[in-house]
Amino acid sequence: MPAEPMPAGWSDAGPARRIGPVPTPDPVPPYALIPDGTTLNDTTLNDTTLNDTTPNDTTSATAAALPPDPSDVRLVVADMDGTLLDAEGRVPDALWPLLVRMRERGIAFAPASGRQYATLRQQFERALDGMVFIAENGAFVVRDGVEVSSMPLDRPFVEEAIGRIRTHAGSGRDIGVVVCGKRSAYIERVDPPFVVQAEPYYAELAVVDDVLAPEDDVLKIAVFDFEDSAVTAQALAPLGIGHQVVVSSHHWLDLMGPSVNKGTAVRRLQQAMGIGPANTVAFGDYLNDLEMMGAVEHSYAMANAHPQIRAAARHTAPANTEQGVISVLSAMLDVTDRTSV
Repeated sequence: MPAEPMPAGWSDAGPARRIGPVPTPDPVPPYALIPDGTTLNDTTLNDTTLNDTTPNDTTSATAAALPPDPSDVRLVVADMDGTLLDAEGRVPDALWPLLVRMRERGIAFAPASGRQYATLRQQFERALDGMVFIAENGAFVVRDGVEVSSMPLDRPFVEEAIGRIRTHAGSGRDIGVVVCGKRSAYIERVDPPFVVQAEPYYAELAVVDDVLAPEDDVLKIAVFDFEDSAVTAQALAPLGIGHQVVVSSHHWLDLMGPSVNKGTAVRRLQQAMGIGPANTVAFGDYLNDLEMMGAVEHSYAMANAHPQIRAAARHTAPANTEQGVISVLSAMLDVTDRTSV
């Protein structure tokens, strides 16, 4: 389906221009999938879903089980929001010395997020040496600045998706689109109410006349609906045949390739590193971490995790507000230090 013209009200931007630098992003809510592009299922986010579990304050660092032989661990993967980041959405200060200890022991650390690679890189600029990034919910994996894997969308799908989005906007729906490429994210709607919604999530964000024009591999298409993203998800449901239409919050939804998830990304990373599930630890809290739990042998659900994640994980870590990832990693490294003496 050819791309439709931009609807009235979407301003021409003139030559591409860069927006940035930007502040550290606010938390990106987790995902709810539109299966087979047909209907929302019972994981659709609402005002109560994000709080349907109460943090287990009794879960202590010592209560969280450790891998049988922590010295075998070569990769640690951690979701960001609700997992690694604190209640204010910040990287805990206690992580930085742990990253040094892990690097000295040959353990790679990989934040895994729906965020853009450039945004993750900005957040971890203090410790880029040896860092792995699982970005765009697994569509893009980079280690030490070198691409490990990517799962870009095919061009015909991108053109069809943008055409449907423009048609939906032209019918009067108040939406904006972000085309997420490897090098940058691109927007063609430039009114302040939309730009202020897009800016915080993209350290590399360019305004262009036509989001189909940049020569870049498209990893994801994000749509912001000022009213309810579930309505737009239904309008775009036909795109879910062969691809994923995913609701990520009350206002945002994502269009992604059929195999894109954090679990696939972790397996590709393991293959590139020559390791397996037994050498990998993963932390997560919500439904977009589910496949990741199945890709590792040492899986940890945060005490504040969704019930499905707690059921899928082998262990429970203290809540993100209690620095659960830090607690488990500290204990793991302490055991490794004692056994290596």
